[in-house]
Amino acid sequence: MAEKVKLSKDGSSIDFVQSDNLPTSLKKFRQSPEIEGFYRFIFENDLQKEAYEILDRIILQRKAKKADAKKEAQAAAKEEKAAAKAATKGKKK
Repeated sequence: MAEKVKLSKDGSSIDFVQSDNLPTSLKKFRQSPEIEGFYRFIFENDLQKEAYEILDRIILQRKAKKADAKKEAQAAAKEEKAAAKAATKGKKK
């Protein structure tokens, strides 16, 4: 069984085993020592609710950012279409 996550004496830092290479797949990422240690730390310290709230907030922020980027792209496409339409009208006269 893997070792417990090591907490500093004052509780301000966590020691994880770090690997030199990045996992190439999602399954390998979940099984990496850093992530396993993180999950273990959350479970052992009964922080599931807090971790869920943090991850939920991050997901909502990313969704909002993605929606804003999509709106900006649509507005830019609309402006480009209007400019192209105006340019074709100008050439006809």
